[in-house]
Amino acid sequence: MASSSLPFTSLHPQFVSPNTKSSTTRLSSRRIRASVSEKPPVPAPAVAVPAKGETKLPLKKIPGNYGVPIVGPFKDRLDYFYNQGRDEFFKSKIQKYNSTVFRTNMPPGPFISQDPKVVALLDGKSFPVLFDVTKVEKKDLFTGTYMPSTDLTGGYRILSYLDPSEPKHARLKQLLFFLLKSRRDHVIPEFQASYSELFETLEKEVAEKGKSSFQTANDQAGFNFLSRAFFGSNPPDTKLGTDGPSLISKWVLFQLGPVLKLGLPKYVEELLIHTFPLPPALVKKDYQRLYDFFYESSGSIQDEAEKLGISREEACHNLLFATCFNSFGGMKIFFPNMLKWIGRAGIKLHNRLATEIRSAIRSNGGKLTMAAMEQMPLMKSVVYEALRIEPPVPLQYGRAKKDIVIESHDAVFQVKQGEMLFGFQPFATKDPKIFDRAEEFVGERFMGEEGEKLLKHVLWSNGPETQQPTLGNKQCAGKDFVVLMSRLLVVELFRRYDSFDIEVGKSALGAAVTVTSLKRASF
Repeated sequence: MASSSLPFTSLHPQFVSPNTKSSTTRLSSRRIRASVSEKPPVPAPAVAVPAKGETKLPLKKIPGNYGVPIVGPFKDRLDYFYNQGRDEFFKSKIQKYNSTVFRTNMPPGPFISQDPKVVALLDGKSFPVLFDVTKVEKKDLFTGTYMPSTDLTGGYRILSYLDPSEPKHARLKQLLFFLLKSRRDHVIPEFQASYSELFETLEKEVAEKGKSSFQTANDQAGFNFLSRAFFGSNPPDTKLGTDGPSLISKWVLFQLGPVLKLGLPKYVEELLIHTFPLPPALVKKDYQRLYDFFYESSGSIQDEAEKLGISREEACHNLLFATCFNSFGGMKIFFPNMLKWIGRAGIKLHNRLATEIRSAIRSNGGKLTMAAMEQMPLMKSVVYEALRIEPPVPLQYGRAKKDIVIESHDAVFQVKQGEMLFGFQPFATKDPKIFDRAEEFVGERFMGEEGEKLLKHVLWSNGPETQQPTLGNKQCAGKDFVVLMSRLLVVELFRRYDSFDIEVGKSALGAAVTVTSLKRASF
């Protein structure tokens, strides 16, 4: 899901011919919307200019230190993963330094990343500087302070690792925009088909066993949906069969292992995935199977790539990454998390969603369309609230291109050219100085005029929700696509069911959701 740093984001494209006509399916009656973008508008400035007469903040030295080489980063890594845990690691440093901006080390550290030193930005005011590509460079920072071997991506530096200043960035991003535009009419019908299969599986297993893993069904439905919607290929009908999700999970582990906690014994996990990179050769055959599937399925997109001056091989590796790592990964993380928050919100919210969704569909001739979804303000707000409270891309990085000044709510800090900036997004999007009841899931938060004003603080896509991806930025090119398919999940869920019950556990990539009951639609 996003051209950001870390655990799964979405697609990233751009560049549209000036002769391209606006999509007839995209509505403009409300600012809250999602569609497969055809022509991204010019973005607004990423950093707001202080209002005239605003109180001048004090200039302060950035607190914190990095400790003794090797020892300091190693201690911070143990605290981050085991002794404190991720959130407490950051909270304790905020309390210690009485500042949301401070210096620290970020995993993995020795011996995978050469330089783990960062300036952490943990509030909603300082965080957006990470989107400003005039101030920060994004080259090779997708996964943070280290970069996985390009042997995992066919020897190519994939789009996610390119800075907008690099010539290939625009061409590869344009290719992904072409993919989204050319296949937009397939998104809703293919989602409905794939997730109808998911709900049938859940119902059958709940009836037989009293529970069903949402993750397992979601992984297969998500991969089938993306393959059908983007490439017109149904994986079970190919040599790949139903192996896609498991192959992707293994391949992704080799890239993200250094920043994941798998639940293994501490020192086994430290030695196995946090200290030395896993050898790419161990996943070479698995990756080749995925590559063969995408190469055989994406001929028309490869044709377009050649027109843009991109080889078919490089295009295929980028299409694979965008689909499997970004889009599939985003669905794998965000869909269970969203289900968790909606499930915990209770039957009152469920009833309101079911009533709104079914009413809007009935008023549009009984068919789900973009127009019908525009008439579902609560549903749209619920999706944005899930993206706010637990964004699928928690970590963001950028390296200062020049000496810059960064403002938090309380002070101004000077950052030197070349320093690494790091932002932990859940703290920025749960900033109590921006959001009322910031730690609570408030389904109607983004409804109405005042609610829509808060969308500029929803940052999951490597940019504010009120802005759009362009060739010159790193905002997720599939931003609207990700929001659309998240809305589709909520719509399809409450078309079928009045309510549902779940049990929530933990997984390496977010929530592990088990469905324990599904109450069929009664009206």
